[in-house]
Amino acid sequence: MTRHRQLQRKLGLPFAIAVCVGTVVGTGIMRAPGEIAKLVPDPTIVMMLWLAGGLYVLLMCNVAAEISSMIPRSGGHYIPVREGLGDSMGLLVGWTFWIAFVAVNAAISIAAAEFLGTVVPWIGANVEWSALAILLAITALNWAGVEEGRWAQTASTMLKTALLLAVVCIAFAMPAGEAASGVDGTTRAPVAAEPITLLTLLVGLQFIVAVYDGWYTTIYFAGEDKDPGRNIPRSLFHAAIIVTLIYLAVNWALIRALEFDVLSSSTLPMASVIEAASGRWGSVFVAFLATLMALGTLNGCIMATPRILYGLAEDGLFPKAALKVNRGGTPWVALAAGTLLSIPLIFTGSYVFVFRLMGALTLFGTCLYVLSYFALRYRRPEMPRTYRARGHPVLPIFILLVNVSLVAGYVVSDWVSGLVMVGLVGICLPIGVYLGREKRRAAGGLKA
Repeated sequence: MTRHRQLQRKLGLPFAIAVCVGTVVGTGIMRAPGEIAKLVPDPTIVMMLWLAGGLYVLLMCNVAAEISSMIPRSGGHYIPVREGLGDSMGLLVGWTFWIAFVAVNAAISIAAAEFLGTVVPWIGANVEWSALAILLAITALNWAGVEEGRWAQTASTMLKTALLLAVVCIAFAMPAGEAASGVDGTTRAPVAAEPITLLTLLVGLQFIVAVYDGWYTTIYFAGEDKDPGRNIPRSLFHAAIIVTLIYLAVNWALIRALEFDVLSSSTLPMASVIEAASGRWGSVFVAFLATLMALGTLNGCIMATPRILYGLAEDGLFPKAALKVNRGGTPWVALAAGTLLSIPLIFTGSYVFVFRLMGALTLFGTCLYVLSYFALRYRRPEMPRTYRARGHPVLPIFILLVNVSLVAGYVVSDWVSGLVMVGLVGICLPIGVYLGREKRRAAGGLKA
């Protein structure tokens, strides 16, 4: 029987925090403040929505800290869902999040190339090929080994966090509204305020939850953490608090420096603040910051993507080739599979459709992830838990209802996503049942 090299337990708390913060804080925060301000034309409500997004993440961390630390295997959301809800639902969640990561990798590669292309004309004229080069470069870095990916993630997270905080300090140092004078008058035209409804708030929260997405990335490396029972809960909560404080500070600073009507009509509000402070070098700094933020997020996503296939393969839900690990500790076949699928998405632009579709599907997967918490509490009460979710069962039930509401909002606004969701469930149920039966038959044969 062929024996595969195992994943290596080399990772610790600094990486666990860095990969969460670095994956969340990406190019989304460059554009999202203006989009949210346009959608919800009230600065107080906007700040409350960003705070609500942070509270959502903390409530999700409360659940994730228990179920992902009690089963310390690499694979992310798939692991507890399969353990608590069975092969069919585990397969659904595993495939959904893997495809989402593949699409995100293509999208972020394009974004990094576009930002860098604003200061390097050749890159701007050849965005797709430049995106391919970026994707392959980050893949090669992680192919070399976990150590290389770990150091790149930690360094990029520290650097882009420091630069973001520098922008916040610059914005607060300016007289209120100072940066607004640098915005083109045609862009400054006030946007007609729409009445704020419950649906508006729900859509705004959906948008913000998407900008916070990635808070869970450390759970994808649970099998490689030196002390997962301790480090996963700590990293989840520390990262959630850090990201929430960064996002609140950035939005407050932009509202103060730009004035709210200008913020709501700006596509890249952070650029206006930087350019007002640094003049002609502002656009170069913005391009550098945005590219760095994209690369840090891309590295974290590319590191996480192959762990999903590895987890599926461990349970017989994917070919065993995905279990092949190189000397550096990287599951190289699974890494190559994700990158190869991202390449056509870059050149066809299909990542846009996949990315939007995955928004609803990953939230549906998140609902199953929270449901697995209740299933594991009921079915596996004897399993040791280094962290037990606070406020059981009220807080976990509340966050489950929030996720169900967000999924319902997506389906109402995009019925295609709902049909695809039903189709995937219909496909995964019989496949999961069949694979589970085959595994039981094989186990019975081995015992005999």
